[in-house]
Amino acid sequence: MKELYVAQIKERDQVNGQFLVREKTTAMAKNGKPYMTLKLMDRTGEVEGRVWDRVEELSGLFDKDDFVRVAGKASVYLGKMQLVVQRLEKMPEQEVDLADYLPVSTRPVAEMLAELRQLVASMETPHYRELMEVFLADEEFLQHFVQAPAAKTIHHAYLGGLLEHSLAVAQLADDIGRRYPGVQRDLLLTGALLHDIGKVAELCYERSFGYTDTGKLLGHIVLGVEMVEAKLRQLENFPVPAGLLLKHLLLSHHGQYEYGSPKRPKTLEAVILNYLDDLDSKINGVQTHLQKEPDNGAAWSGYHRIYDRYFFKETGEQPILGAEVVPAAQPVTPSVEGEKPAKRRRPPATKDRDLSFSLADQLKEKTLNLFAQLDEGDN
Repeated sequence: MKELYVAQIKERDQVNGQFLVREKTTAMAKNGKPYMTLKLMDRTGEVEGRVWDRVEELSGLFDKDDFVRVAGKASVYLGKMQLVVQRLEKMPEQEVDLADYLPVSTRPVAEMLAELRQLVASMETPHYRELMEVFLADEEFLQHFVQAPAAKTIHHAYLGGLLEHSLAVAQLADDIGRRYPGVQRDLLLTGALLHDIGKVAELCYERSFGYTDTGKLLGHIVLGVEMVEAKLRQLENFPVPAGLLLKHLLLSHHGQYEYGSPKRPKTLEAVILNYLDDLDSKINGVQTHLQKEPDNGAAWSGYHRIYDRYFFKETGEQPILGAEVVPAAQPVTPSVEGEKPAKRRRPPATKDRDLSFSLADQLKEKTLNLFAQLDEGDN
């Protein structure tokens, strides 16, 4: 039984625990000695591991996606927890409970499945309801659909995440469809439930989350359209125009070509689906980022690389002027191998820019004088 989780690790802890190896890379230090970098994970998060000694010996004991026992010391480096690994061994498969190592949706699968069936039963358009019933009757598909994550890292990156995300978008679609005249509610609802089904084949999630060869070559949008087309062939009287509109929802739900969308939204339902998919994805991404933050009383989160900002953690207390300043320095974006990182260019000084600095300095001086006066009054 797993006794120590990533979320429980604190600085200076002597760690002795079991983890799943999500990534494993070996490199050469400046002094010519090899070292190994590991991404160790369990259901509560991940921590970086560094091996500085006996690298070749320890590297031969395990591979990526293996389960290992690790002993080492925890320390914080550049704001992130890190384990300096001293001992490591591979764990036997029979000692592993996968639920301890992969993140899982907080919503029970049975509850989400019941919600899915309820949404399908509420459809008043026979051909859309029949199509969804064909998917629900496919036990192999359903087994993957309830287990798959919705993404590798960005949003709903946990077992059951695909079903959770699809239901959230469908519930939003159900609400929006009732508020705007002219929206084909059942078309939108079907598209919401099926828009990401290609991810059951795009992603691998038996161990760490990654992409299958099929996923890398085709992507979930193309795979999803193929899956819908295969089910449509099982229905004799499904209207061709309805199938065309449904496939357009899947093909356009990323919104823009630069986001991997083969087509841009060209129906009212497609526009709505694009925005709702983006909305739920971003909300979950921010929530997950905040949930991973250490409970250190800081008012602001760490830097979020995808959204290029810090987030206020909403502690419930009124922020105090000058109590905490969000770090101004941005992390340097990692460069592609072989390319030099882009240099940050300082905006040229202008008269207005210099004036703004002058006003800021004056405001700062006045604020400090005010606090000094308040201190003297308290004394």
